[in-house]
Amino acid sequence: MKEPGTYSYDGLDRVFHEKARLGILTSLFSHPEGLLFGDIKSLCSLTDGHLSRHLQVLEREELLVLQKESGKGRPKTTCIMTASGRERFLNYLEELQSVLKIADAQSLKTSNLDTGFMPA
Repeated sequence: MKEPGTYSYDGLDRVFHEKARLGILTSLFSHPEGLLFGDIKSLCSLTDGHLSRHLQVLEREELLVLQKESGKGRPKTTCIMTASGRERFLNYLEELQSVLKIADAQSLKTSNLDTGFMPA
C-alpha cells in the first residue's frame, strides 16, 4: 500500500485545473507578449461572457494583467501573463507531469499483466 496522500496532488491548483482557464493560461504562456481578448476567445472557443468571467478570476489571482486601450474604434484588451503567473503555471505543469508518469507506469503494469509479458 502506498503512503497516505500519495495521490492527493496538492500541486494541482484549482485555479489552473479548469478546462477554460487551462486553455487561457496555455495560450498566454505560449505568447509572452500577450494576446488580445478576441484572440483568446477564438483560440479557446469561449463566449465573451465566459472568457470575461475566467479572466476576472485569473486577474484576481494575479496570474495575468489586463491592459485596456481605448481610442479610435473599439477598445482593445490585451491579456499578459505575469512573471509570478508563469512561475505558478510551471509548478502546476510539473505536478501534472508527475500525475502522468504515475498513470503511465500503472498503465504499463496493467498491460503487462493482461498480456502476461513481464519486462526483464
